[in-house]
Amino acid sequence: MIPELSRPSVYMRDRRRVEEIIQAMKQAGPSTMQVISDFDMTLTRFAYNGKRCPTCHNILENSKLISQECREKLEDLLNTYYPIEIDSGRSVEEKLPLMVEWWTKAHDLLVQQKIRKDLLTLVVRESDAMLREGYQVFFDQLQEQSIPLLIFSAGVGDVLEEVIRQAGVFHPNVKIFSNYMDFDENGALRAFKGQLIHIYNKREGALLNSGHFQELRARHNVLLLGDSLGDLTMADGVYSMENILKIGYLNDKVQERKESYLNAYDIVLEKDETMDVANAIMLYITSSY
Repeated sequence: MIPELSRPSVYMRDRRRVEEIIQAMKQAGPSTMQVISDFDMTLTRFAYNGKRCPTCHNILENSKLISQECREKLEDLLNTYYPIEIDSGRSVEEKLPLMVEWWTKAHDLLVQQKIRKDLLTLVVRESDAMLREGYQVFFDQLQEQSIPLLIFSAGVGDVLEEVIRQAGVFHPNVKIFSNYMDFDENGALRAFKGQLIHIYNKREGALLNSGHFQELRARHNVLLLGDSLGDLTMADGVYSMENILKIGYLNDKVQERKESYLNAYDIVLEKDETMDVANAIMLYITSSY
């Protein structure tokens, strides 16, 4: 049906079920579809030529906008909390307060740096941030078919927007739920707006989505893209969902986490730096043949 699903990097617990969901979505048509996606290491690359690519937070951390002392403190936080985030031996309940602690401390450090709004464009341009191969097709195809793309990110919304703007794919169908910076009258960072969005509470953004966007009410079919088990709750707020197809990027600690990803996601992509599978599925669903 879709040749890309037979690639060696593609794993499925139940291929027949995957094909049934895709078929049901195709029959319902593009006007019933929405795509819900994580950003860092899902729409962006995990690595390029063997080198890790930066997340939204990393783009700031690696930039001239913050001091060496701040950079070292953020690095210490990463080394403390990232192993907890990807530890398959810990429950979500156990991880939750620790993830809040991590994000809160990191944001406090960034606020202390009084980051300048007018320098964000340059910082993103100078960074190694890269969207996955095939991103242009992915974003353009959804825009052409008027399919909403909702991006839920525990990253920094201002940086995320700049990455997709510079890539030329910040189309009108894209809606972003993330941590946005609040700048003072001089354009310096003074706080982060609203409630903290971290890896395990994206569902709250998703619940917002159902009330906020009337146009989503008729879109009962969801393609969900993520790279962590926390991303699976992003579609919790979808109004009367009929079909959901969950694609998970397994980027890191592959052997330890493969089993839990196969239990949670319909399709697991192992060390795949492209959008090829999602593009092929969307092309199949939206084509008239």
